[in-house]
Amino acid sequence: MIDERYELAAGRIRDIRTEETVKPPFREYFRKMADFIGMIDEVRTKIADGTCREMGADELAEWNRRLYQDILPEAYETSYANPSFAARKLGEGYGQILSFLYTELRGAVAYVFEQKTEYLDILYELLIEVYNLFEEETPENERISQIRDHIYWYASDYCDVFAADRIREQVDPEGSFAADIVMNSDLEDLRYLYRFGEYISENELRTARHLSGLPEEVIRKMADVYTEGFRTGFVNTGKDLSKKGVVEIRYVLGFERVIRRAIENFEKMGLRPVVNRSPVSVLTKREHLKIGYYGAIANKQYEYDHRNDQALFLDKKFVERKLEVIQTTYERHKAQAGKMAGPACIDMFGEEPFTPVQKEEVIRLTKKQEELQLHFLSRQSQIVNQYIRGDERSFTIVAYPLPEIGEQYEEIFDEIIRINTLDAKAYERVQQTLIDALDQGEYVHILGGNGNRTDLKVYLHKLGNPEKETIFENCVADVNIPVGEVFTSPVLEGTGGTLHVSKVYLNELQYRDLEITFADGMITDYHCGNFEKETENKEYIFDNILHKHPSLPLGEFAIGTNTTAYVAARKYGIEEKMPILIAEKMGPHFAVGDTCYSWSEDVRVYNPNGKEIIAKDNAVSILRREDVSKAYYQCHTDITIPYEELARIAVITREGEEIVLLSEGRFVLPGTEILNEPLKNQDK
Repeated sequence: MIDERYELAAGRIRDIRTEETVKPPFREYFRKMADFIGMIDEVRTKIADGTCREMGADELAEWNRRLYQDILPEAYETSYANPSFAARKLGEGYGQILSFLYTELRGAVAYVFEQKTEYLDILYELLIEVYNLFEEETPENERISQIRDHIYWYASDYCDVFAADRIREQVDPEGSFAADIVMNSDLEDLRYLYRFGEYISENELRTARHLSGLPEEVIRKMADVYTEGFRTGFVNTGKDLSKKGVVEIRYVLGFERVIRRAIENFEKMGLRPVVNRSPVSVLTKREHLKIGYYGAIANKQYEYDHRNDQALFLDKKFVERKLEVIQTTYERHKAQAGKMAGPACIDMFGEEPFTPVQKEEVIRLTKKQEELQLHFLSRQSQIVNQYIRGDERSFTIVAYPLPEIGEQYEEIFDEIIRINTLDAKAYERVQQTLIDALDQGEYVHILGGNGNRTDLKVYLHKLGNPEKETIFENCVADVNIPVGEVFTSPVLEGTGGTLHVSKVYLNELQYRDLEITFADGMITDYHCGNFEKETENKEYIFDNILHKHPSLPLGEFAIGTNTTAYVAARKYGIEEKMPILIAEKMGPHFAVGDTCYSWSEDVRVYNPNGKEIIAKDNAVSILRREDVSKAYYQCHTDITIPYEELARIAVITREGEEIVLLSEGRFVLPGTEILNEPLKNQDK
């Protein structure tokens, strides 16, 4: 039945290539769409008859390029996937909506490789329905309304297919498309990379090639750090890993040799892997963010342009429908969901920092839709926590460089391996010295230098029993690799001032001259220097740091101690390319949004010295006891001040005594001077 539907739909779309029933300029648009579907159909045939398995590397690379060529930067200015071009060619009324349709149908690339024929049927039939509307003589406003109706019902009707399948694939390890490729391919033959259906650039090929040349003991060491960090996360928080049976693996293609070894390690812990593709449909993805495995990002501007496409159908009825699907699906798979141990992530970094072009033609959420989106994310997180409890799960994350980072890629890669495997015990002792001083404080005063305008007071929780309690967690590279920070959830009341950083890279976006103002721990104002128009700067921060919330609390304050990573970044000139995972260890950092302990505040956590960490809640998160919908924001963004922009960090005790921790970017607290050793080498 599904195959019959497919053949009928594919045949009808083939006819579009030669028909003239639709008038210009729309005829060209639909012929482009038909050509694309024809290419997908050809790939489907080659997969089915085994031709793809026999292709050489060059032929596979050419097919991969063809599948993504229309959204690559060099072609994007004249692609219907570009809302600006679509509006110019098709008119403002049609441009946005037909650009969305073009983009949604590009999901067929993933579906054809996963052999999801039902998904292809759904997309093809949507295209045919919209095409049919252009075969009739209809006033523009009426036709646009009809197209919107078709898209709305596509989203509503098939939410229970796309969203439900996404949840099932996240908790059920049976039949994992990607895990099968990782475990059963010849990883020495790099043709395996093209079997995923993701865009494969030189980054993925060179990464896989580099890993292929590393000794087995190095691969084992990389995998062991990754999986042991995950296991230690359960141990350190007193959670029972034996109750779990599934781990979600997220990574960037090219790392399959490490992932294979990691899967073997996880299986020894009793955990089977789920390896999900980062979502490609507007029905399952969250803005431009990547959650799952993925290849090269063919064009970040393209991803950014379509981050709010759900505005075409987002209303209260749809939100309720999707939440019902999520609840029902988790209930159906609650036994499997209860076995989920959490995500284990390998991130990549090294790309050129990206600042998007702000376009008038892109689809935007209305204020009402922004409120609905926040409501949806809040309810979704509550449902997820009901079935995959935050106080029973953990995570781990580690990062490595892409070849794009520069000519010294191999050398930098080896340096990052060293940083990711630094001696945790040595850091534990030094960091405890910092914590002993911080535990005496009423607040911490952070002052910028060398042009940095930071002037911020962060208030701390009061200890009831200093002999047994502590405010800061001693982070020694378990879930959060590499080693090198002490962190806390600050008291919001009294916390205030200005946080400023000259340049920072957050969630794949660059910010220049970022400045955030706090009062009683909440954001009251913000600014950056990315764009000439102040309104665009505000919108950029509101969308991508505040995630459309009117304000966010200061959810975390930390002091990074990994001066080795800092010096390495300076040595290779890659400071702005460092991922937040490492960058947050390279100076004091401040997270806006939820605390580090969200959804698991009641889990008792202890430092290596046996003291219990009591600073896990703040005035917002504690609202979970009355109304959980008011307690969480579903975001947590770390912003780091580099050492060279730091004049002073001092602890102010309740008696008014000042304990200086850092001065002019150097550690001055007795017992922490060893952290300056890498910095001395840099100064020579």
